Amino acid sequence: MLEPPMSLAVLVVDDSLTVRTQIQRYLVEAGYHVVTAGNGAEALDRLAEVPAVRLVVCDVNMPVMDGMQLLEHLSVTPQAPPMVMLTTDSLPQLVERARALGAKAWLMKPLKLDLLLPLVRKIAGDPRLARSA
Repeated sequence: MLEPPMSLAVLVVDDSLTVRTQIQRYLVEAGYHVVTAGNGAEALDRLAEVPAVRLVVCDVNMPVMDGMQLLEHLSVTPQAPPMVMLTTDSLPQLVERARALGAKAWLMKPLKLDLLLPLVRKIAGDPRLARSA
């Protein structure tokens, strides 16, 4: 298995501590540096603190600032990392809006972790993937 450089950080944003912890453990075991936030406002703070974040995995429905609001904010922010949306909601108009704002993927909860790692590797731009192909 390819081990990503620890400089590739992933930000996991979810108001559920259980979901954050589950994703964090999985990605840390795969060699990624993972930071977490409980809502979109906290996510903005983490992005300012950890410039190495290359991907945001974000829940849609959260208090304070939800995932769509975070996506809207980052869609007009230069150098913002790409986002993968994570939710129980599959309304076509919500998915379409997220894609229009630049979301790279839409994953349904309960999350199948085996679907997450290939997306993280592809979207975060792990440079070793190109060399191994």
